[in-house]
Amino acid sequence: MKTSPAARALAAALIGISITAAPKLAFAGIKDYEFQLVEPTVQAGADKVVTVRLINKKTGKAVPDAVIFASRLDMAPDGMQEMVTKVTAMPGTEPGTYRFKASFGMAGRWQLSLGAKVQGETGTVENKLVVTAEK
Repeated sequence: MKTSPAARALAAALIGISITAAPKLAFAGIKDYEFQLVEPTVQAGADKVVTVRLINKKTGKAVPDAVIFASRLDMAPDGMQEMVTKVTAMPGTEPGTYRFKASFGMAGRWQLSLGAKVQGETGTVENKLVVTAEK
């Protein structure tokens, strides 16, 4: 059985329309995520809490349930990377926020280095944030 050229052209046009009109799926890459400080300053001293928010830069929305597997706090911004303090993870107060308790032994700029895995993404979110400890 032969099909007419008009029927073939109509079928090709319908296929073309369905392909170009199909919704495009937007997937976020690991580079689309970043940590941001909620408050860039803390008071120098023991047991201070630093809160960060993990956001999707494309949507601007906070990202809950990330697994933070690396954290370090040192004075690298002031040229004293050997000045390291212990960082303890704490529960966040709202979805997409992550809290850390640390002792800021002196005033100055401290670098909080974080590494995290985001659910459903391959790769690691890595950020270095500068927290200023004030007297």
